[in-house]
Amino acid sequence: MPTPTTPDKPMSLRKKPTVALYFCVLIGAQAAPALAQDPCAGFKWDVSRERALFGASAQEQPAGKDTATAPAVVPDQLYRLRLLPRGQVAFAVPPGKETLAADTYAGLAALQIPASGRYRISIDLPIWIDVAANGKLVPASDYEAEHGCDAPRKIVVFDLDNNRRLTLQLSAASQAIVRLTVTPVLVE
Repeated sequence: MPTPTTPDKPMSLRKKPTVALYFCVLIGAQAAPALAQDPCAGFKWDVSRERALFGASAQEQPAGKDTATAPAVVPDQLYRLRLLPRGQVAFAVPPGKETLAADTYAGLAALQIPASGRYRISIDLPIWIDVAANGKLVPASDYEAEHGCDAPRKIVVFDLDNNRRLTLQLSAASQAIVRLTVTPVLVE
């Protein structure tokens, strides 16, 4: 027969597996709502840098209608770009995904990176992201999106060469304003 717990002899959780299980369920039940309330908690990467940037004030710029009018975009800065109606934009190369909708927005920016490497382009809307260099699209190496999150909503990873002219092409946007940031990938 089990002995009652006394101040000299506390109850061991090893001897009471149902008590240990109860505590684990209780702790898990309290943590689950916190995760469920944060729509940005599901990214597979550590996106704390991107989340911090999206919490800062943004530099406002009009997006370019062609490569000559494309504003410069540098890493570790949040931008708020005003896109143009799709028909007013002359892309450096055709976008990787063409949209037939006439009422979408698009725009260009000149990526200026300090060193070659892997970079994340993060945005707050469900739009198409391409990077063009030397008349071709740079293939994306990875991407991820969290549909309930807008800080950021979508992240696309590219391996970029700073010795090439890089044009960021945004297309198929349902809204004219997009927030974006570019961050170097430090560790994956």
